[in-house]
Amino acid sequence: MAKESMKAREVKRQKLANRYAHKREEIAAKLKSGEIDHEEAWIALSKLPRNANPIRQHNRCKITGRPKGYIRLFGISRIQFREMASKGLIPGVTKASW
Repeated sequence: MAKESMKAREVKRQKLANRYAHKREEIAAKLKSGEIDHEEAWIALSKLPRNANPIRQHNRCKITGRPKGYIRLFGISRIQFREMASKGLIPGVTKASW
């Protein structure tokens, strides 16, 4: 189980990324249209908070908060996937298929 502080940090990063997404899109549009060059875009992006970059977010299991072994299709970790599949909670998955 992940620490509550780690989960809270991810929520904070998500909110920050959503808040600055519009500014990032504006900078990208200006760069694409030729209004600014790469160096000016880099300077503008460096003025934004680091955690505002969506790359800094981690995928975490929705049940346990585990960051590793994440299966994107289901939104859960591999351990939870195995447990749910063995209980028959995931339709179409049998033990022989994984």
